[in-house]
Formats: sequence, C-alpha cells, structure tokens
Amino acid sequence: MSLVPDSEIARAAAILRAGGLVAFPTETVYGLGADASNPIALGRMFSAKGRPSDHPVIVHLQAGEDLTRWAHNIPVVAQQLADHFWPGPLTLVLRRAAGVLDAVTGGQETVGLRTPSHPTAQRLLKAFGGGIAAPSANRFGRVSPTTAQHVREELADAVDLILDGGPCAVGIESTILDLSTGAPVLLRPGRIGVAEIESVAGRAVLRATSASPRASGTLAAHYAPKIPLVLASPSNLERTVRDADGPVAVLARRIQPAEARAALWQVAASDARTYAHDLYAVLRAFERSGCALIVVEAPPVGADWDGVRDRLTRAAAGSGIGPDGS
Repeated sequence: MSLVPDSEIARAAAILRAGGLVAFPTETVYGLGADASNPIALGRMFSAKGRPSDHPVIVHLQAGEDLTRWAHNIPVVAQQLADHFWPGPLTLVLRRAAGVLDAVTGGQETVGLRTPSHPTAQRLLKAFGGGIAAPSANRFGRVSPTTAQHVREELADAVDLILDGGPCAVGIESTILDLSTGAPVLLRPGRIGVAEIESVAGRAVLRATSASPRASGTLAAHYAPKIPLVLASPSNLERTVRDADGPVAVLARRIQPAEARAALWQVAASDARTYAHDLYAVLRAFERSGCALIVVEAPPVGADWDGVRDRLTRAAAGSGIGPDGS
C-alpha cells in the first residue's frame, strides 16, 4: 500500500472544497470524489463519468461521523451494523435528511452511506471534514478501477488529482443494504455476506423487490469491459471458446486443454476473495490484449461467490451476450 504524503492529502481536500474532483483509493475500488454538498461539483462528477443524473451515488464519511447529518429515522439495527462493520465495505441505505441533494440520491428519499477503511480515504475524509460522494472512478457502466493507473487510463484530464494509495484490497464494490423501511434488504452483494449481516442484525436479510430503492451499481448491465464478455458454464466452456469468432481471452478455473484454441488463458484463483481482488485487473488486461471476446468460466454457486457472480452477470449483460454465447 502506497503512503500518500500529507501535502497531497491537504491538496486533495482543498480541491474538493473548491468544487474539484479527486480520485482516491478505498478498500473496494477507486472512487471519483466530489463534495457531496456542492451541486456544481456533483454535476462535474456526473459529466466526467457519463453517469445518468437519476443514478444515486454513495456518500463516504469519516469514522465516527454523525449519521443524522445525512439521514433521519435511523433504525437501531443500522447503528448496530455501522458500529460492527464500519470502517469497511458495507453501504447502508437510509432515509435521507433534509438538505441532502437530489443529485446524491437520484431524486429518491433515501441516501447511501459508508465509511471506507482504506487509510488514504480516511485521511482525506478527515482533512476535508465533510461527506464525499464517490462512485467508481471510471466511465459509467465499465469495469471499475482498482489501481491509480486504471483511473489515469480511463479518466485522465477529467480528474483534478489522483491519490495513489496502491491496489485496492477487496477489488469489488461494497455490499449495499437497504434499511430505509427498518427491515434489512440486500441491494448488492459484496465482500460482507448475508450471513455476517444476519449474525449482527439478529434478523433475516430480505431480497430486493421492484419497490426497493435504486442503488449504485445495480443496473442489469454494468461493470462491462470494452470488448464482449460471455459467461460459460463449466460444461460448455471449451465449446464456447471453440465456436467464437476471432481471438479469445479466457478466465477459467482449470488449466488450458491442449485443444482449446484461446489466445490468452488465465487460471483464476480458487477462493472467492482472491478471485474478487483480481477480477477487474484481469478484465482490464484482457481489454488491452487485442482479443475479440472474453470468455469467463462461471464461478461456483455459494454465498462466498455472490459478489463475484453478481459482477460477472452484469458485465455479460453489458456486453449484450447471454450465457454460453447466446
């Protein structure tokens, strides 16, 4: 993990106060930060990403910040979860407080809040002294960045400053839990799983419905690389590679068979956490490979893999190609 000098933290905080944009590392992915209370800064952030104005963003808070600045009617369970999991990769969706901007909430009556654990993010939040709206620092709908170089490659001059805190430890975005009605509802899976949440909340976590709030990164098509990606079942992996037009890059859970004619074949990590940590960097490398198609062997079924499966399913939908190339 790179140590960002204090002078750079101070410079970043000053840029945010002036309405500028700062990309910074969190434990999940790099975020594109703007002052969550400045509508002009938020407009610049949405423009830089090409993000729809009705798509809500997550407000990042420093450790110990009073949630009532941003939310009201906060259920007891929300504070219990915040006390247990923050700082960490859990976003809580709560009823928004008066004064929270529509640009943050996507015009909804809810707001997503989290406290990141990355030390650079915490130092920046403390120096800035307010909430930082920070969606992932990439073009909307594309693969999220997990290094400062990924941000440079994608946003370049659209950002006033990039804080390089090294590679992100988690590698996929935070778990999002809606508590706006009091009952916990999972909107997006991530590193923190349902079983962990239920053990702290003391109640079952429900699944999202059409009545649930919109949340960051939950569109059907999202996290998509610049070249098409297809998810292939283990039994159809080699056929999918064989039938593809043009060179293929493969992320598989087995070594490459001699007869599999793939331009690139990478064996994925066998455990979910390492797989998630590596995923976006692998997809970005595949984008630069000159291949025409990415084929990913579908990950295992199981709670540990929920976050990875969610991102890959949305990435494939963003490519317009169904499972096994359909």
